[in-house]
Amino acid sequence: MKITAGRPRVGTAICWLAVAPGAGWALARLGGLDRGPLVQLLAFTPYAVLGSLVPLLLALALRRRWPAVVAAVTTATLIAVVAPRTLPSAQPAATGPTVRLLTANLLAGAADPATVVESVRTERVDVLVVQEFTPSVEAELDRLGLDRLLPYRQLNPVIGTPGSGLYSRHPISAGGIRTLRGGWGFTQAYATVAVPGAPEVRVESAHPSAPYALDQTGYWRDDLTAQPPATPHGPLSILAGDFNATLDHGPLRALLRTGYVDAAAAVGAGLTGTWGPYDGSLIPPVTIDHVLVDRRIAVRDLDVRALPGSDHRMLLAELRLPASPRADGGR
Repeated sequence: MKITAGRPRVGTAICWLAVAPGAGWALARLGGLDRGPLVQLLAFTPYAVLGSLVPLLLALALRRRWPAVVAAVTTATLIAVVAPRTLPSAQPAATGPTVRLLTANLLAGAADPATVVESVRTERVDVLVVQEFTPSVEAELDRLGLDRLLPYRQLNPVIGTPGSGLYSRHPISAGGIRTLRGGWGFTQAYATVAVPGAPEVRVESAHPSAPYALDQTGYWRDDLTAQPPATPHGPLSILAGDFNATLDHGPLRALLRTGYVDAAAAVGAGLTGTWGPYDGSLIPPVTIDHVLVDRRIAVRDLDVRALPGSDHRMLLAELRLPASPRADGGR
């Protein structure tokens, strides 16, 4: 009798032990508790959705009511925060010109420059922003013809990973280089791009520090907090690049709340991985590269593309800007 009576308690304990990690994960995600080791962990929240089904099925199979209830709430919560990235959202009625923007992390100059230039040429890219941009890759890009395709530029090539660059088909002004406070000293090139038929739009190549170790998470948070906010009642703004953060990180969501829209999520492609490594490693891809656009800009499409030699993938966004007042016939 004691053994028989003990079995239900053992089964219940096993269910609670299985349910607890997922429930804690959901609470951390909802509470914005991305501190310490949770910074890296929360990047994998989309995978936690699938993992949360295991304790739910276990509790149902063992007929443990309350563990099943908690497991069901956990799964529903995780689905609620992740699923919207797979659903296209309504776009503003922008009637101005179309701009095609490409962002690429060049892995300290190791990425294949021919792939970048060919993408610019065949996809009729108007604006290119690059991170981890080096003097050697700058020279190679121009040798391959980028200077003729995108003649306007604001560049800061640096040996290693801090470099940044912005190239444009259209004239630029008010350009500069932002130096972040993070441990890597990443820089961010920016400029105002004059697209015919649209208001001027400020574009910046984003590259906050990576939270690769516990002692770097403070720099990571500082760099994300230092990113330029959107100006929904002022000039148009686009912030694109390697953010080293996913939409499950609180600082990036806070940046979005200033008036940006994540372009990938806007077209239902918000779960496509942009950082591997894609070399057989067991680390699953996560979405840390983004194109953030002013909420007045319509996102027509976003494509994630391979970039040989880099551990990141490129993002190609097709955007439609609002029309300038004169183009709309206004005063």
